[in-house]
Amino acid sequence: MSVADPTEAPAADAPARGVPATEVPSAGMPSAGTRTRPRRGAGPALAGALRALRRALPSPTGTPFTFAYAMVLLGTAIYGDLGDEATVNQLLRDSSTDAAHLAERPLLVLIASALWIAGGVFTAYGLAFPFVLGALERRVGGLRTAGVFLFGHIVATLATELPVAGAVAAGRLPEASLHRLDYGVSFGVMACVGALAGFVPRGVKAALLGVAGLMCAADLVEFADPLASWGHPVALLLGMGCWPVLRDAVRVRES
Repeated sequence: MSVADPTEAPAADAPARGVPATEVPSAGMPSAGTRTRPRRGAGPALAGALRALRRALPSPTGTPFTFAYAMVLLGTAIYGDLGDEATVNQLLRDSSTDAAHLAERPLLVLIASALWIAGGVFTAYGLAFPFVLGALERRVGGLRTAGVFLFGHIVATLATELPVAGAVAAGRLPEASLHRLDYGVSFGVMACVGALAGFVPRGVKAALLGVAGLMCAADLVEFADPLASWGHPVALLLGMGCWPVLRDAVRVRES
């Protein structure tokens, strides 16, 4: 009987010492100690989307101007839906930035008209308001965001209403054109869209201005409200015109 040399290596197909042959892992199969990556389901993706949405929404600490303004607009929208219809209609007429009101009490109506969302919260401009103004406020601050909004709201309103007054004075429009219902935040939101486009990556900038341009083009094609149809592209260009001033202000703040 031959005696095996203790220094000789075990056969390649022999199991390791102390491990039964039935427990040797097969080729291509993960061993018991190997960790496998769990499959990602819809749950984590949904949670990530909700976190991104929460970060995009305005907050009292991160974007105080946008948050406070959004709460005011939400309050007036709820009152507009649930309040006494005659009272609401009277408030809207008193807040209108038509040519007659601008001649009588310009400061009051320019401020009051920006406290309502024409059509309610679930319109394009109502839904865009918190996201657009919040994104701009995170980049340039609350005071500058308020300045861009008011700049677009006031200048676009005057640019569309003053020609009406001139046309009425020249006899080209009836006097009834001086008294029309004109209120809402759409001019200010569109100006903030134009300003925000100067502070986002190139691809986002192209998409943002593309969507805004299509909305302006649709307004001009439909021409349902000529003043608003011209006012939105004017407000967009006004916001884009703020890029140099805002960028210089941000550089000074960050230096």
